Amino acid sequence: MTTLFYLAAAVALIATVMVITRLNAVHALLYMIVSLLALALVFYALGAPFVAALEVIIYAGAIMVLFVFVVMMLNLGAQTAAQEALWLSPRAWWGPALLALLLVGFLAYALWGDGRSLTTAVVPPKQVSLALFGPYLIGVELASFLLLAGLVGAHHLGRR
Repeated sequence: MTTLFYLAAAVALIATVMVITRLNAVHALLYMIVSLLALALVFYALGAPFVAALEVIIYAGAIMVLFVFVVMMLNLGAQTAAQEALWLSPRAWWGPALLALLLVGFLAYALWGDGRSLTTAVVPPKQVSLALFGPYLIGVELASFLLLAGLVGAHHLGRR
């Protein structure tokens, strides 16, 4: 599992650098999703499969939906068709696809390849929820206020 951790961390680092250096927002989003998936694999390798599942469901899924929502709110008009054709070119997909394929290979190896189970302790969901709604309740509430502020800001930016 240590090897899986370092490989997934390397993919996360490469994808994050690509997010920062891309000029096109859609290309950066593709690399960001790969980075979040790699981070989920890091959590899995550390023995937190519940947190890994939450990372995939909440961050990788919600980020994609939020981005599509913002693009729809901005409504680019007549230039939309040409811009979508540029975004969907195969050249834009090869980098994120390659990194995602590496992650799938790492996960397959971790689950079935070496024949061993997790060597680290697995944290059950009940323990995670007790920690989140116990001593870290203020942090969870502050994060929810931050998300609410982002939602209100997106609404005001998208308003005509």
